[in-house]
Amino acid sequence: MGGQQPGAVVVGVDGVGAALPPHGDPVLARDLPSLVAALSPDTRWVTWSAAAVAPLVTAGARLDRTWDVAEAHRLAHGGWAAGPELAWAAVRGLDPATAPAAPTGDLFDLLSDELLAEQLVRDDGHLRADAVTGAWLTTPERCAAFADAARQVAARQHEGMTARGGRALATAHAESAAAVLCVELEQHGLPIDRATARRLVTEAAGDEPHSLDEELAARSTRDAPVLAALPGTGHVDLRNPAQVKAMLARAGVDVPSTRKWVLEAHRATHPVVPALLEWRKRERIATTYGWRWLREHVGADDRLRGAWAACDGAAGRMTAQAGLHNLPAELRPAVAADEGWVFVRADLGQVEPRVLAAVSRDEAFAAATREDDLYAPVAQRLGVERSVAKIAVLAAMYGQRSGPAAEALAGLEREYPVAMAHLQRAQDRGRRGEPVRTFGGRLVRTDFSSGALDAEARDGLAAARGRFARNAVIQGSAAELFKAWAATVRVAVRPLQGRIVLCLHDELLVHVPQEHAEQAAALVDRALTDAARRWLGGEQVRFVADTSIVRRWSEAK
Repeated sequence: MGGQQPGAVVVGVDGVGAALPPHGDPVLARDLPSLVAALSPDTRWVTWSAAAVAPLVTAGARLDRTWDVAEAHRLAHGGWAAGPELAWAAVRGLDPATAPAAPTGDLFDLLSDELLAEQLVRDDGHLRADAVTGAWLTTPERCAAFADAARQVAARQHEGMTARGGRALATAHAESAAAVLCVELEQHGLPIDRATARRLVTEAAGDEPHSLDEELAARSTRDAPVLAALPGTGHVDLRNPAQVKAMLARAGVDVPSTRKWVLEAHRATHPVVPALLEWRKRERIATTYGWRWLREHVGADDRLRGAWAACDGAAGRMTAQAGLHNLPAELRPAVAADEGWVFVRADLGQVEPRVLAAVSRDEAFAAATREDDLYAPVAQRLGVERSVAKIAVLAAMYGQRSGPAAEALAGLEREYPVAMAHLQRAQDRGRRGEPVRTFGGRLVRTDFSSGALDAEARDGLAAARGRFARNAVIQGSAAELFKAWAATVRVAVRPLQGRIVLCLHDELLVHVPQEHAEQAAALVDRALTDAARRWLGGEQVRFVADTSIVRRWSEAK
């Protein structure tokens, strides 16, 4: 694509790979490295989904030019569901609800349409269900047929993206590259200093328990400082919010919930509150990032691994499992580069307001992005303190109109009407349950089911939809920029033996040999400039990153 005919790959028959090059007969190979070598590095590989390329990545394929059918479908149609049967139906104008279900082995299967043994496409135009599940893919020739189906879908998706403009096509390419990056992130893992990890877990959760009695004793030890801060309180289950609220009430602390941000406001009211906040941190590590987490997710090679996804099914942010996106700050010292290696850590600065300036094309707001600190010129223009300007900008993107920033919000609408109108249009569509699109063209649905609600509840749901849509057009667009940046960095640092090991919302962590650190850092910064220029189609808005070279993730400021 992008001027080329795509290649297509399917793997999964006793190690056999079946590939369809742009021209000529199918290539069949008994070992994957041979299959990888059979196609030109310039071929754009097509896959039904990134999970299918995992064996190719293991075999050493770089897969820098890919078209991920599932990611392109999610981009065009929204949501998470993007199996081959749905993508095939979408490009052929079929009702996805009529796609056949996978065989279950019961008597009802006898009532289904009988197909010829080698027939991939049913008489009604849908793909056969056992091809989608993989059960039908028992010969190289069937793999080649399924690969050709993927190539047909990719070609039609490409036509649709091209018709919507260059930005939609570029976004599809970046999303596909991000999906391959997710496969690499899962395979290679995040470097962990096991000794430091064990020490930090011990400090928070106690020694590793080897029996239920030891685990219960460790719980009691964690609970003791909280109960000691309120003598005579008796037994309280700190894991029961109702009992915790009752305990706090006895201490004169009346709170609507036991959430962290609620408790923080009462930290100075009674000693039990800071003790409870400290307990929350330790309990989270003990239960979510404790000894079981270390055993299950940190491999013998001292790498933390979890499944990654290039899209969350909503606005399009990357997601990760095994705690990779929620690792507590207390455990970040355990994320350490290998001996002789370092991390290049880069964090996008004030990315969402800069994205707002870009996607709304508000020239006055774009001028503010020329400064390292966007909020300073905004505050000057509004005639308010910087802190108030920051709250106002963030409130505008999240649909909040009350509180200390209310007056400044009115100033934003006066001074930056184009940006504010962009947000308002999205909010209005969301309130009506209509979809919105990100800058790159991702469809974001807002038609959450309302069910049987009274008028007040319907109004509340409409308001929630509006706020979601208002933020989604910015958050989703920022995610597209981030993935375009990550895809650019992935290729740029490879000659230096560098590899991305973590993508955290707006933050990249690149593992690189120490002797190449400075050069890698420069490449990461240059990649942001290049990716932003391609994403935006110009340099009207300036994007910045805080880039540093560290040995441990915790050293990054």
